[in-house]
Amino acid sequence: MSLKLYGRDPLKMFEDVFNERLTPLFSSMGSMISPTFKVDISEDEKAIYLSADIPGVRKEDVKVTMEDDVLCICAERSQEEEEKKKNYHRVERSWGSLSRSFNLGENVDSENISAAYDNGVLKIVVPKIEGEEKKAKEIAVK
Repeated sequence: MSLKLYGRDPLKMFEDVFNERLTPLFSSMGSMISPTFKVDISEDEKAIYLSADIPGVRKEDVKVTMEDDVLCICAERSQEEEEKKKNYHRVERSWGSLSRSFNLGENVDSENISAAYDNGVLKIVVPKIEGEEKKAKEIAVK
């Protein structure tokens, strides 16, 4: 049996193998090492909006803080009691402390941040301070 690459780009083939086989493996290894959650961030002229998927966590176990322009979302997911009679073939659900931090900049109103948690989704609204944003300043290199 010989390998024939008629009309196929070997680098493209390698990329396909990496994307289909290795990337999910690395992703799953990363989530075992440091469990985390997914967050969508958007903004308009009035506010910054964050939506975090934190399934399996009670509202009481979610904490949102803002300090020095950094918004931190922390959650605690407890481990369910394992049944000794069951033979587990696979355990993928993680437990422990989960945390994500985001630098939101200085033009936010940290006194009026609102957060709501429903059905495993945390929604945070961070109002912007009206007025002129700080402009970037070029620094001369000497």
